[in-house]
Amino acid sequence: MAMIAFTIALGASLATAMLNVMFGVSDKVNQELKTYGANIRVVPQTASLLDDLYGVSGDGQQYLKEDELGKIKTIFWAFNVVDFAPYLETDVSVAGSGEVGATGTWFRHHLSLPTGEELDAGMISMKNWWDVHGEWIRDEAGDGDCVMVGRNVAERFSLKVGDSVPLSSKATGESYTARVKGIFDAGGDEDDRIFMPLSAAQKLSGKAGLINTIEVSALTSPDNELARKAAQNPESLTNAEKELWYCTAYVSSICYQIQEVISNAVAKPVRQVAESEGAILSKTQLLMLLITVLSLIGSALGISNLVTASVMERSKEIGLLKAVGAHDASISLLVLTEIMITAVIGCAGGYFVGLGFAQIIGQSVFGSAIPVTPTVIPLVIILIFIVTLAGSVPSIRLLLSLDPAEVLHGGH
Repeated sequence: MAMIAFTIALGASLATAMLNVMFGVSDKVNQELKTYGANIRVVPQTASLLDDLYGVSGDGQQYLKEDELGKIKTIFWAFNVVDFAPYLETDVSVAGSGEVGATGTWFRHHLSLPTGEELDAGMISMKNWWDVHGEWIRDEAGDGDCVMVGRNVAERFSLKVGDSVPLSSKATGESYTARVKGIFDAGGDEDDRIFMPLSAAQKLSGKAGLINTIEVSALTSPDNELARKAAQNPESLTNAEKELWYCTAYVSSICYQIQEVISNAVAKPVRQVAESEGAILSKTQLLMLLITVLSLIGSALGISNLVTASVMERSKEIGLLKAVGAHDASISLLVLTEIMITAVIGCAGGYFVGLGFAQIIGQSVFGSAIPVTPTVIPLVIILIFIVTLAGSVPSIRLLLSLDPAEVLHGGH
């Protein structure tokens, strides 16, 4: 019975750990994936239309308003919005010797919202895989006259960290001398651009208070049929479907809510990022579920062997009970009761051990604790009951087949 309790405790601990990780892994995996870029892009309506029809980015004359950015943190899923950054693209002349693309943005910009919430938003946390030689620009540190240049731009103009470089705009005639605070290697088209504070880009381009695009990084749930249907046309949903979709953190519902608060905007998921997040999350949860199922199957096999061995050891006792008139049902109930009491003890011990396993997994894999999910308790109890019952079936069949005369007289 001690071995049966231990086997059940082992199965319960693995099931508890895996189920808690499975339910708690969603935000953890999403948080890890946030380091690989934004999963939502917000653009002006005209630019989105031209992109849909002709595959071009727009005529450059449509803009969004910088002062509306804080509204992103007022949507229903505000707490799922991890970070966001605005961008304004323009062209600048470097030391009068050639033009390059320049992007104004928030690096780490402090916002005080009307709701009383304080937050820092910007591209630093969304682009933290960039290899930066030097330092990131800090909005709060008075780096308004600093720039970060891509590796290709630095090579083209022989720029080094700390150099002063004159920048000017042919379109507006504005100019100023900037200091190179960092040289980055992003491994993409960004290496051919200069990044500067948003206010500097607005001054050079003459677009005060305006931006081209917004990148948003949000924690989302994997898409299902409802999410895909809503992404095509939210108006095609019934009231019940729309309420369920709106109140679930699908990337399409978050995009819809962003469009509600940002004027003249279209929010679109960055499909390769959003779909990858959903696929990785689904596969991770499937892995946890498979480990749980396999551990319970192993427990059922162990319980079957141990209970069968117990019945064989007690065959004379069982034969004597049958000989004095005990029915098969009452003997089976007696054995099952003993096994179930043992299962309760093993399940209780295994549950608390499993909580410890879940925290070990959380700290070693995600660097943070896994939240305890109350739903796991009834699930583990039901699973252990089913596994114990299934593991006991072969032994019960053996018990029912015992002949009192054979077991009491050794077959003579």
